[in-house]
Amino acid sequence: MDTIYIVILGILLLLAGFDLVVGVSNDAANFLNSAVGSRAASRSVIIAVAAVGVVIGSSFSSGMMEIARSGVFVPAQFNFHDIMLLFLAVMLTDVILLDLFNTFGLPTSTTVSLVFELLGAAVAVAVYNMCTMGDNVVQNLSDYINSSKALAIVTGIFASVGVAFTCGIVIMWISRLIFSFRYQKTYKYIGAIWCGLALTAITYFAIFKGLKGSTILDKETVKYLDTHLHYCLLASFAGWTVLMFILQHLGRVNILKFIVLAGTMALALAFAGNDLVNFIGVFMAGQSSYEIAQAHVAAGGNLSDLYMGDLAKPVVADWRYLIVAGLIMVGALMFSKKARTVTDTEVNLARKNGGMERFGSAPPARMLVRYTLKFAQGLTRITPAPIARFIGKRFEPLPASEDNGQAFDLIRASVNLTIAALLISLATSLKLPLSTTYVTFMVAMGSSLADRAWGRDSAVYRITGVMTVIAGWFFTAFAACTAAFICAMVLMAGGFGGIVLMVGIVAALLIKSAIMHKNKHKKQVEELNLGNDNTLRSIGIGSAELLGRVLGIYKGSIDALITENRKQLKKFRKETKEIGKELRDRKNFEIIPSLRHISPDLVDRGQLLFRVTESMQATVESLNIIVQASFSHIDNNHAGLDHEQAQELLALTEHVAKFYPELCGMLRASNYAGLEKALEEATDLSEEFADSIRHHLLRGTEDESQARNSILYLNLLNETRSMIRRSYSLMKDQKDLLEG
Repeated sequence: MDTIYIVILGILLLLAGFDLVVGVSNDAANFLNSAVGSRAASRSVIIAVAAVGVVIGSSFSSGMMEIARSGVFVPAQFNFHDIMLLFLAVMLTDVILLDLFNTFGLPTSTTVSLVFELLGAAVAVAVYNMCTMGDNVVQNLSDYINSSKALAIVTGIFASVGVAFTCGIVIMWISRLIFSFRYQKTYKYIGAIWCGLALTAITYFAIFKGLKGSTILDKETVKYLDTHLHYCLLASFAGWTVLMFILQHLGRVNILKFIVLAGTMALALAFAGNDLVNFIGVFMAGQSSYEIAQAHVAAGGNLSDLYMGDLAKPVVADWRYLIVAGLIMVGALMFSKKARTVTDTEVNLARKNGGMERFGSAPPARMLVRYTLKFAQGLTRITPAPIARFIGKRFEPLPASEDNGQAFDLIRASVNLTIAALLISLATSLKLPLSTTYVTFMVAMGSSLADRAWGRDSAVYRITGVMTVIAGWFFTAFAACTAAFICAMVLMAGGFGGIVLMVGIVAALLIKSAIMHKNKHKKQVEELNLGNDNTLRSIGIGSAELLGRVLGIYKGSIDALITENRKQLKKFRKETKEIGKELRDRKNFEIIPSLRHISPDLVDRGQLLFRVTESMQATVESLNIIVQASFSHIDNNHAGLDHEQAQELLALTEHVAKFYPELCGMLRASNYAGLEKALEEATDLSEEFADSIRHHLLRGTEDESQARNSILYLNLLNETRSMIRRSYSLMKDQKDLLEG
């Protein structure tokens, strides 16, 4: 056996470990979002419950391993060398793709990514071999690929998205109509029955989705359950209802929390039992291939003659690998920040309260909201007034004083878990392809819509977010297939060099995405204590640092414009945009949250803080116009400033450079004794720029190139004048904030 195959197997093992971490980070949202969003327990308790489900589920995850071995391609058509490179291409692509989605906090389907990676890599290897041998690719490709499997997955995507969303809307609307947001009184009487139904659905889900395909239940037991299904469900419902009644009325237990935690564990169990193949299935298929090759060589065979038809045979997975994989997933569940990011995306899109939205506004979302509002208005007109009042009262949300900070309540969390469990169970019993990610996400979105969590102020952003996630799912299939195809082609054509190249690229991309996520993770909501003088002084120091950066970029941009240094102007343009983004993030994650919960005695300070923020943004906006205009002028290869313009602008820039340090000094020291002097200097500077504008207008020009210079020059003078005024306003607002 060549050493290269041992190296490939080692890389597959290493990538399987990475894949477990990035995979569970993405799929964690499927079973954590309901419990986290409803605050059924502390995050550590929720993760502990999910961890138990993951370990149990992984210990009997064996029946699904065939998908990586023979589910998408025909192994008998590939020799040992081809198979090992095919598996390597799949794992390299899978790690990068899932990590990319995790970095941006978008849930995706690990099942779809695996299937299409296998498809893309298998097509690449088949095409490469057929081209090498001179075969007709179009006629013979079907001999290599099991295309019906991929088609079934795509069909499942379309079906599951619509069905799950519709079921979430209908069931949640009925549930809220029954219980309302003040559900405690109604729940006292029918809570045990409700929980009995929910737990029966969860039990059905755990058995048929989690245990049916595993080795923990023998065939006789499965057959018995199938035959006596109705009796089993009735017994389960009766048993759970009685138990919930006892716990609710005698044990004084909040049984809704019990349901949510039980559903979380059931979903985690099924995830590990059925989706573990998405992470380690390729490695285990590679290991089986290596063992088959070892036996073939030991019997005197030649590796080039070894075709991998044996991979299509049934397999019993090594339980040791399954347990270790389960423990790695538990570790990722507990410590992965990216798992929290993906979970927060689903909770954020489903939450009932307002606040900062993660997504922007897209034209299709705006159009959809506009037509939905018109439809709702029409529906309201034809609905009898008493019925409309009754429904409105049932859907009346709790006032802010009664809000305990949940993204949504336990009723919605139990609906999410129960409906997701039922749909996945139904699809499994009918042998329909289904993704747990698609179902859990779309049920959560449907229930949040029915629960009126998407108000007029947030609907367009939530719908944009949902569209972004759904588009990401379809992008997953395309990107997985394409990337795996390219990767497999590089490996087939490049040999050992191709392996080194692709492993290096993957390592570099993983490092880069880790840095991106770390930087992104820093932007969390942080409220300011406006009653603390140290906080106000720190705002002043931040303002001084901002003005220092503004002056540095301004001076550098003027010099670069005069010397026609495009590279420097491009750099300053990028820095200015970064400052603008920092200010927007600060406004969104610090200033607005602070103002939203401000106490009445600090309202005046809140108003001044907002003025300080607006002055900062206005100053940077003037700088951005100056830098962008300068860059565009040089980037379009227009003639530079003439000598007189350059000298005049440099002289004015020197005056600006003397003015700003005085402002920065006062802001840093929180000492505004020199404010009157600064006002005089700002006024004098403003007059200097006004005189320069008048002088330049009197010069006039008929030359086209000079006309462009004149427009640029006047723009620079006017915006610099605005920048000075806004900077002075910033300092004055900061003084009022400190003394207010």
